[in-house]
Amino acid sequence: MIARVRAAVVMAAVLALTACQGGPPSSGGGTGSVDDGTTITMWTRSPTATFSQTLVDAYNASHKNKVKLTVFPADSYQQKVGTAAGAKQLPDVLASDVVYAPNYAANGVFMDITERVNQLPFKASLAPAHMKAAAHDGKDFAVPHDIDLSAMFYNKVLFTRAGLDPAKPPTTLDEMAADAKKINALGGGVNGYFFGGACPGCQLFTSWPMIWASGGTVLNDQGTASTIDNPVAAKVYSLLRQMHADGLVPASAKDESGPTWTQSFIDGKIGIQPMGATALQGMKEGPDLQVGVAPIPGLTGGSSSFVGGDVVGIGANSQHAAAAWDFIAWTLSDKAQVDVVAKNKNITVRSDLAGNTYAQQDPRLGVFNKLAEQGQTPISVNFGKTYNDTNGPWTQTVIDAVFGAGDPASALHEHNAAITESLASGS
Repeated sequence: MIARVRAAVVMAAVLALTACQGGPPSSGGGTGSVDDGTTITMWTRSPTATFSQTLVDAYNASHKNKVKLTVFPADSYQQKVGTAAGAKQLPDVLASDVVYAPNYAANGVFMDITERVNQLPFKASLAPAHMKAAAHDGKDFAVPHDIDLSAMFYNKVLFTRAGLDPAKPPTTLDEMAADAKKINALGGGVNGYFFGGACPGCQLFTSWPMIWASGGTVLNDQGTASTIDNPVAAKVYSLLRQMHADGLVPASAKDESGPTWTQSFIDGKIGIQPMGATALQGMKEGPDLQVGVAPIPGLTGGSSSFVGGDVVGIGANSQHAAAAWDFIAWTLSDKAQVDVVAKNKNITVRSDLAGNTYAQQDPRLGVFNKLAEQGQTPISVNFGKTYNDTNGPWTQTVIDAVFGAGDPASALHEHNAAITESLASGS
């Protein structure tokens, strides 16, 4: 995933462009759906392309309407959406990284679909973190599309070789560090742990759940102020800093900006690494890699997850809203969620379908489905420019906290005001 969180990097100027050009949220009008042979357009970004195309193909094969999907590179997607919003040339169906949903909902990129969503009999079971992120002023502007979750992956082969029980993954961060130390002692190019040290998205995706699970926070409920300057966060980054200093994490992690941050684990060289649920689909298991999945723990227990992925809504200028809604509503149906989404080892966005037959066949999917109910999606209109932008204030904050000359608590205290200033600006 983090390719997803990282791939969602967007410049502040793009968000400003969206905000300035989008205008007030559209009321949309109408609540119905039609399947009358209309051709509708849909945009998505490259990390979600395969997922979206699979749903589009299944819908096109079973409906009169046809969805024409266009995929844009992730790094240019926000610019494309911002420009289209200003020119009122948005597609009928628009998928978006969930962290940008608050910005799109507040600035008229998505059509108001509140009445349509209220008619869904399973509305209450839709992933709450995604629904909350896509709501604005009590109205719904998008629904969950593709859920990705951060979880702790571990290599059962290395656990066994290190004398650890592969059926008992660590349940606290201290246990995680202790297990990583034993695995690291195997030598031979094996390391205990890995993270993307120069990847702001990787870091927030995997370390914020540690803070949440420990009772800490990262920003206020309004998304306008940073709260990362707290003792819990300082302890979390102190632990990561110590693991790197002790050599449990390869030195290369300091410069890892994201594109290759999961490769060493896939190669069977890393014992433990938090990453995204979607990474499981691309892992080829064998003699050197048997993947275990567990929740990301806190300092003394508990667990949490960053609920990422994409939401989907109707473009504010769509002339085919009823047909667009027919497709969107279908993607949330039992048939689509089980026979298409779950069958392809993706996470259902409906909690009432978490125990589906495919999840029962792979307990790891059950872990992900449970985390979808427990995890969090931070909400802020200015999330992108603050946290995902490599030039934003979060990047230097976490680099200083984990690798800087001072201690983590001082680094968090020093940068907290700059993060708050970015979160509050223009909102």
